[in-house]
Amino acid sequence: MLSTFRMAALTLAFAVGPLAALAPSDAQTQGSERREDRRGDRKDARDTRQTGRQNARDAKADCKAGDEKTRAECRKEKRDVKQDARESARDIKKQ
Repeated sequence: MLSTFRMAALTLAFAVGPLAALAPSDAQTQGSERREDRRGDRKDARDTRQTGRQNARDAKADCKAGDEKTRAECRKEKRDVKQDARESARDIKKQ
């Protein structure tokens, strides 16, 4: 009785062991690579938006210092710069 139990346990271990070890490792590696790619894309997009914000601040400060445009025109220029940065960030995330 003890030998049949050992035989059944060994048979089960040899049959299931290799299947359990191989399947998750492949799927986990591909999934983690895709997640890492998405994280990198989000980081690049975030950096692009942040740079656009700073560029917009600089554009508005330059516009206000120049005295040739109204406040409304300076605000519009800032909005346009920020919108361009948002579009660039969207393009980065779509890649």
